[in-house]
Amino acid sequence: MAAVPEPSLILSFEEARQVVEQHAAALRPHGRELLDLLDSMGRVLAEPIAADRNSPPFPRATRDGYAVRAADLAQLPATLQVVGEIKAGIASSEMPAIEAGEAAAIMTGAPAPAGADAVVMVEYTSRHGDQVQITKGVAAGDNIVPAGSEAQRGERLLAPGVRLDHGAIAVAASVGRSRVVVYVQPKVAVLSTGDEVVDVDVPPGPNQIRNSNSYSLAAQIQAAGGEPVVLPIAPDEPSRLRELISEGLEADMLLITGGVSMGKYDLVEQVLRGFQAEFFFTGAQIQPGRPVVFGRIPQSPSPDAQSRARAPAPHIYRYFFGLPGNPVSTMVTFELFARPILEALSGQMPRKLIFVHAKLRSEIRTKTGLKRFLPAMLSGEFEQAEVELLRWQGSGDIAATSRANCYIVIPPDRDRIAAGEWVPVLMK
Repeated sequence: MAAVPEPSLILSFEEARQVVEQHAAALRPHGRELLDLLDSMGRVLAEPIAADRNSPPFPRATRDGYAVRAADLAQLPATLQVVGEIKAGIASSEMPAIEAGEAAAIMTGAPAPAGADAVVMVEYTSRHGDQVQITKGVAAGDNIVPAGSEAQRGERLLAPGVRLDHGAIAVAASVGRSRVVVYVQPKVAVLSTGDEVVDVDVPPGPNQIRNSNSYSLAAQIQAAGGEPVVLPIAPDEPSRLRELISEGLEADMLLITGGVSMGKYDLVEQVLRGFQAEFFFTGAQIQPGRPVVFGRIPQSPSPDAQSRARAPAPHIYRYFFGLPGNPVSTMVTFELFARPILEALSGQMPRKLIFVHAKLRSEIRTKTGLKRFLPAMLSGEFEQAEVELLRWQGSGDIAATSRANCYIVIPPDRDRIAAGEWVPVLMK
C-alpha cells in the first residue's frame, strides 16, 4: 500500500535541505566511461589522477634575473662575474654551475643551476659586460620553487568526485593524461503538467501559457552535470499523467512541475501514491516554492542485476521532486533541493549550500514566516559589493528573474532590513 503524505511534512528550509543532503550522501553513480580530456570538461572524475613525476621536476626560477649564492650579497652593492645564461627548457649539458663570486642570467621558469640558492630580480641589477652589479640582497630560497615542492611523484592531485573545470583539466594535462575516466551522466526526466501549458511552438490560447519550465529545468540540469529527458506535457487527467510519470521513472531521477498545490486539479501527489511513493516532505517554508515535494519510488531490480548472485541492483529507488509550476519557483526549488540529488547521481562529492554576503543598497520590507529567496542584482567594483532587490511581480515573473544574477536570502523572522546591512546572497 502506498505511503500517504501527512500535513506535518511541511518542513523549514533548513530541515528540508538536510533531508535532501542525507539522501544525496547515500547515492552512488552507476556507470563510467573513458573520454578524451577536452570532452571531459564539466564531467565528474571517476578515477584518481596522480603526479607522474615530481613537480616541479627541478628547482624553478620564479623571476627573471640572476641566479646567485645569497652569501655573496652580504655586502652591497656587490659585483659578480656572469658565467652563463639559463633559459626555460635549457639542455642539461648547457647548464653552468655557480661558484663563489659568480652569477648566471636566468629566465622565469628555468631551472636554477647547481651552486645557486636564490634569484635576484633583474630590477635590482645592472649589467656591465661579463659582470653584473646587484643592489639588493636576497635570502637563500628567494624566487626559487624547490623541486617536488608542489607535488611528489605518485601523489594524488585530483580525487574521484571532482567536477572537471579548466583548472582540473590543466592538472590532468600536466601529468600526461590525454584521456580520463568519468562517471556517466545521470538522465533526469522533466515533466511539465497542466491544461494551461502548451509547447513553445504552439500558439497559446487566451488563457494558456507556453512551457518555459521544461526548458529552464533542462538548462539547469545540464549546468549541474545531468542529461535532461524532456517528456510531453501532462494534462490534468490522472491516466495520462500516470503514463508519463511511469515513463519518467525510467530515467535516474524525475522532476515534475506543477500540480503539487492544493487545488482540485493538482493531481501529482495523488498519482504518485499509486506508484508506492514514499514522501519525505510535501512543502518547505520558503518563498517562492512553498509546495515543493520530495520523495522516492521503489524500483524492481533489473533482470541482469537479479541474475548476478552477489551484485546488488544499481538503483533500488527513483527519486522525484514535485516542483511548483510558477517559473521562478521551479528554478529556485531546483537549485535548493533537486540539485544535490542530481550531483550525487553524477558522482560529485557532497557540497554544502554556501551563501555569500553583500551590503544591501535599498531597504527591504516583507512579511515574516517564510525564508525568502528574492531575485536581486549584485553589483559594485572590487571589494565594494552591493546587492539590490529587483522589482518583480511574484513567482511568475521570469523576465525580472532573468535580469537577476543572485537571490537575496531573507530570514523568516525579519520584516525589515535597512539599507547598508549585510545580507546573505545565493548566486544563480
